Amino acid sequence: MDKNISLPQATPVERETENEAHRLTEHIASALAAVALRSRNDIDSIEAAADRIERASRDLVFALRELAHERSTAEES
Repeated sequence: MDKNISLPQATPVERETENEAHRLTEHIASALAAVALRSRNDIDSIEAAADRIERASRDLVFALRELAHERSTAEES
């Protein structure tokens, strides 16, 4: 196998988008775990999970739009 082949490096916007997607996925997994507990004592943790998912979702949407803009600008060049 040719070890001299290199893939293009991800742009900072691509890396940020990936990070935000991973963060949202982690928050969703935590929320699923909280739901599975079925404890009435975990109402606050479920509310907190909802807040974290909401923020992470907005951050991912922003990152995706920024990435789309970056790629659109690159195509125009």
